[in-house]
Amino acid sequence: MLVVLPPSETKATGGRGPALDLDALSFPALNPVRHELVDEVVALAEDVPGSRAALGVSERQDDEIGRNASLWTSPTAPALRRYTGVLYDALDARSLTTAARRRIAVCSALFGLVMGTDPIPAYRLSSGSTLPGRGGLRTVWRPVLGPVLAGLDDHVVDLRSGGYAALAPAAGATTLDVVSEAPDGSRTTVSHANKSFKGHAARLLASTRRRPKDTAGVLAVLADAGLRVERADATSLVLVVPR
Repeated sequence: MLVVLPPSETKATGGRGPALDLDALSFPALNPVRHELVDEVVALAEDVPGSRAALGVSERQDDEIGRNASLWTSPTAPALRRYTGVLYDALDARSLTTAARRRIAVCSALFGLVMGTDPIPAYRLSSGSTLPGRGGLRTVWRPVLGPVLAGLDDHVVDLRSGGYAALAPAAGATTLDVVSEAPDGSRTTVSHANKSFKGHAARLLASTRRRPKDTAGVLAVLADAGLRVERADATSLVLVVPR
């Protein structure tokens, strides 16, 4: 089983790893697109107003553009340490075993798909970014990322948010939505807090000694951990939390 997470807009600074080496990343079939995008983002960083427009950042976030300028030379850190925020706080990757961390991948606008242990620099590029001279990143990634996702040997649990799921489908993957239930039984979709719940679910799935090969197996792992999970269809699960 492989748990695929979305990245985070916020990223830890620094790192102890050497400069970016695309050959050190998993899924080498993605390297040609990775190289093109890194080069484009580095070049774009020379145009600060253009970078703000393309990346959707304000003047207060010009340090993000500075990070992009040094993508080829800045230090790296494992992806699960690079990404921060609500989901990654709940995941608490530092306390996971090495085996558990190797069961997690991250879908990235800049690198396509990386394993949680892959070394990457801090950067700013989102699924909704539009680089000059290109359409949306979906048109860039789908032709190469789609086959990589389709060729994975393990059953995929796709916890990506909508923008990152749109970069390329993961056919047959198990998905998980989060809804809150009121005492009267009415339900609403959980928005921001769903990141925390998905981070917790990812931690449970990465840590289990089982090897689920389908959605039923994923449901069993989560349910046995005390979560209230329902099956929506053949590959979709719903996590129900109290309002």
